[in-house]
Amino acid sequence: MAKSATKTAEKEVKPTKPTKAENAVAAKLVNLYRLQYYDSLVDKIRTQRGELPLEVQDLEDEVAGLETRMNKLADDLKEAETAVSDKNNFIKDAKASIKKYEAQQAKVRNNREYDSLSKEIEFQNLEIQLAEKRIKEGKYAIETKTAVVDESKKLYKERKKDLDLKKKELDDIVAETEKEEKDLTKKSEAAAKAIEERLLKAYHRIRGNARNGLAVVHMERGSCGGCFNSIPPQRQLDIASHKKIIVCEHCGRILIDESIVDEVVGGK
Repeated sequence: MAKSATKTAEKEVKPTKPTKAENAVAAKLVNLYRLQYYDSLVDKIRTQRGELPLEVQDLEDEVAGLETRMNKLADDLKEAETAVSDKNNFIKDAKASIKKYEAQQAKVRNNREYDSLSKEIEFQNLEIQLAEKRIKEGKYAIETKTAVVDESKKLYKERKKDLDLKKKELDDIVAETEKEEKDLTKKSEAAAKAIEERLLKAYHRIRGNARNGLAVVHMERGSCGGCFNSIPPQRQLDIASHKKIIVCEHCGRILIDESIVDEVVGGK
């Protein structure tokens, strides 16, 4: 009887083979972590570039804005110069008209014609005075705008120089890592194709909300590898059993155990 009981006990503790469903879940977790693995490597490369891409973008925007401003100032300056030139031509025409009216005055036959010509001469003189005032204002505007244009050109050259230096710095860094990033991106795209659409959308949603870009994390000493909150023992067993996909109760990340990590990292 004792021998029979021992055999029965041995049968009870013997590990059972994973079901097809459990194998399917494990495969999904492997695919998810493989995608996370490659995406994290790409993130690391991009992090090495630091704030350079943003700095380059900001400088490009600033340079483009300064260029637009300079073009607008140049148009305004040209318009002001044209206005001054037009007023000078107007004064020449007005003075010519005055000479003509004065010549006509010498030939008039009555006071009415003389007075009429006098009014025309007076009107032309007033127009000349007004034109001279506008010329004075125009010249001041030209002087002011020229100073602003010169200052804008100086600032534009400085920012363009900064932009060229930053772009070269960024290009050098990109050149060093471009091939590696392309290779990893291809592997990430290939890994994504092995994941069903529903899970892939969830992965991208979680990854987008995570500050460090981690959507799939493994347990570390009984804690979530993303938010580091403690995981209850029973939940740890559920994660290790691969019977279903488990997410962290605190941060919502997908949780895996070391065996999934080993399979991905060991057989990348």
